[in-house]
Amino acid sequence: MTPGLPLRVLVLEDHAFQRSVAVTLLRNLGCDEVFAASDGAAALAVLDAVGPVDIALCDLQMEGMDGLTFLQKVAVSKQVKSIIICSALSADLRRAVHQLVGLLGLTLLGDVGKPVSGEAVRALLNKHLAAPPVERSQLAGSPLARVDEVRRGLIEEQIQAWYQPKFNLQTGEVCGVEVLSRWLHPFKGVLPPAGFMPVLERLELMDELLFSQMDQALHMQQLAGREGFRLNMAFNLQAAQLANSGLPASVRGLLNAYSASGPGVTFELTESGLLEAPVTSLENLVRLRMMGCRLSIDDFGAGFSSLQRLCQLPFNEIKLDGEFVRSLEDDPRCRAVIGSTLALGETLGMSVVIEGIETEAQRQQLLALGCTQGQGYWFARPMSGEDLLRWLRQRSETQA
Repeated sequence: MTPGLPLRVLVLEDHAFQRSVAVTLLRNLGCDEVFAASDGAAALAVLDAVGPVDIALCDLQMEGMDGLTFLQKVAVSKQVKSIIICSALSADLRRAVHQLVGLLGLTLLGDVGKPVSGEAVRALLNKHLAAPPVERSQLAGSPLARVDEVRRGLIEEQIQAWYQPKFNLQTGEVCGVEVLSRWLHPFKGVLPPAGFMPVLERLELMDELLFSQMDQALHMQQLAGREGFRLNMAFNLQAAQLANSGLPASVRGLLNAYSASGPGVTFELTESGLLEAPVTSLENLVRLRMMGCRLSIDDFGAGFSSLQRLCQLPFNEIKLDGEFVRSLEDDPRCRAVIGSTLALGETLGMSVVIEGIETEAQRQQLLALGCTQGQGYWFARPMSGEDLLRWLRQRSETQA
């Protein structure tokens, strides 16, 4: 028996013996409370009786209400924080369910298949427990902040740049950082983007956010450079922002203000919205590249126009969507997609960054496929600028 884990877990499994095995396994792993149900309707009744749970270990195919309907129900009721899929269905079907879980707004911890492996379940329980408080608040859904609050938060620079490192899978060297946003709310603590980003989009304040992020991040780049850390700063840019004819001039002004060079900056654009790039958008992309800035097509493979965009627009980096990594171990087609993307990048002279790396096993498999650059929780989570500098110093001292 391992030390107690502060977790409430629901097992949804129609096979009595396998249900018993899963319940016993979770109890032996030290979960505080373990509940069980034979189909979706019984599971919903359990939740109504005992209240919300942290994790549902969920089979998919069963008599009565199946796992898919159960997932739809709890996505609405918010009675389950995280999902572990436990099913004997084929890998391609389970991968489709992974997509469904995300679209429903639920958090997928992983997929353990059948028979259930104790080590695999233990790793996913620890993954749930390791999630920082800000992420756990996201699991329950992030209510949108009021418009006046968001405006004030942006004006008063409460919305801060946070940084998630990109790294070399072979050496562990930091290649750069992706610049993200967190709201350091004076009363509510650190708030995730889901609570304020839609409001900024609706108010058409995304340019203001971008320039605020660049101002903070280029200052951080300057501070890091003084200590010997060369960091490429990568900013997320929406396709709609490319329609702003003043974008290149604003970027150039910020670069000049910090004596920063274009090659030290990357703009990551999701392929959605780029299908019909107007003249201004294409001109802006060319001007950004002429400044030396790098252009990355983000979430590559998540849309339908990826190859067309690579041919028509001046990208020089591909970021492969993390969903392929999450299914890497049990779906040969995902390995094929990753290998093909790496080969495509090499042929086109483009670097490839793999998102969503969370385990050492994934890192090793990606290395075997020829991947050299990645990003994910295995290496580092998003952090504030102060924490980033401290983290870089500690790594430097350890490697010295």
